[in-house]
Amino acid sequence: MVDNAILNRLDGLKIKFEEMGQQMTDPEVIADMKRFVQLNKEYRELEPLVAAADKFKKTLANIAEAKDILANEKDEDMREMAREELAELEPLAENLEEEIKILLIPKDPQDSKNAIVEIRGGTGGDEAALFAGDLLRMYMKYVESKGWRYEINSFSEGSAGGYKEVVMKVTGEGVYGTLKYESGVHRVQRVPQTETQGRIHTSAATVAVLPEADEFDVEINMNDIRKDTYCASGPGGQCVNTTYSAVRLTHIPTGIVVQCQDQKSQLKNFDKALEELRTRIFNLEYAKYMDEIASKRKTMVSTGDRSAKIRTYNYPQGRITDHRINYTIYNLPAFMNGDIQDCIDQLVVAENAERLKESELG
Repeated sequence: MVDNAILNRLDGLKIKFEEMGQQMTDPEVIADMKRFVQLNKEYRELEPLVAAADKFKKTLANIAEAKDILANEKDEDMREMAREELAELEPLAENLEEEIKILLIPKDPQDSKNAIVEIRGGTGGDEAALFAGDLLRMYMKYVESKGWRYEINSFSEGSAGGYKEVVMKVTGEGVYGTLKYESGVHRVQRVPQTETQGRIHTSAATVAVLPEADEFDVEINMNDIRKDTYCASGPGGQCVNTTYSAVRLTHIPTGIVVQCQDQKSQLKNFDKALEELRTRIFNLEYAKYMDEIASKRKTMVSTGDRSAKIRTYNYPQGRITDHRINYTIYNLPAFMNGDIQDCIDQLVVAENAERLKESELG
C-alpha cells in the first residue's frame, strides 16, 4: 500500500521545483549572484527526486490500469497481458518507493562541495610515508576516472620516498559527498622495501576529508592572520626553489596553520592557502556535526577519533577489507590503481539504510 503522505509531499516538492525553475529566469534573481547560485544548487538537488516521483506516479497509474483490466475484462489474452504487466510493475513501484524515501531524507548540505584531502603517514616510519604516497596516487587515479580535478596544496616528503603529509584539493560535482567515506585510518600489511628478512610489517596512514568552505561560509578578519613566506621545496625547478613563493598562514585566534608551495606565484599560493584556512576554520564547527553523525552511523568516523581503523590493505593476499561494512575483495592492484568505486557504493548503500532507519525512528 502506497503511503499517501509521501504522494502529497511529492506533489508539494513538484510545485516548489517548478516555482524555482521560474524564479531562475527572473532578471532580479539572476542579478543577485549569491541568491541565484543557491537557487540553482537547490534546483539541481531536487531534479533526481522529481524525476523519480514522475516515474513512480506513472508506474502507479499503470498498475491501477492493469488491475482494472483484471477486474473487468472478459478477454483472457488481455487479462494475461495485464497479469504479466503487474508482475513487472509492482516490484518496480516498490523499488521506486524505497529510492524516493532515501531521496526525501535531508542530505548533508556539504555533500555537493569540493574537498580538501589530507593524507599523513602514521605508525611505521618510512614505510608509512611510502604508503601515504600510494594512497595519494590511488586517489589521483580515482579523481581522474570521475572527471574531477585535483591540485596539491602542500606536502612534506618522506626520507625514503612517499609523504609524511600531503594536502590535496579536489574539485568537481559532489566531491565531498563521495570522498567523505575515506576519512579514517588506512592500515597496510606488506613486506617493506627496507626489510631484508622478508617479514610482513603493519603500517598506517590517516586520511582526513574536509568539505571546502565557500566564501560566505566563513568571514575571516585579515588582521587575525600572520603571513610568512619561504622557499618551496621539492620538484618545481629553480624558479620555485629559489624564490620566496611558498606561503604559510597562521590564524591567530584558533592557532590553525596552513601552507601552500605548489604555485610559482606567491599571490596564487596565498589565495590557495587562504581557501584552505577558510575550510579548516569552517570545519571546527562542522566537526561537531560529524562527531554526532559518527555516533549513529558505522560508515562515518568521528573527527576526533584518529585511531579508528576503517580499511586494511593486505598485499601478500591481494586483499582489501573495509571494517565498517565487512566488505572484502581480492583485487588489490586494481584498487590501488583507483578502482575504489564499488567499495564507496557499498558504503553509500549501508549509510542510506542507516539514514532510512533514523528517519523512521524519528
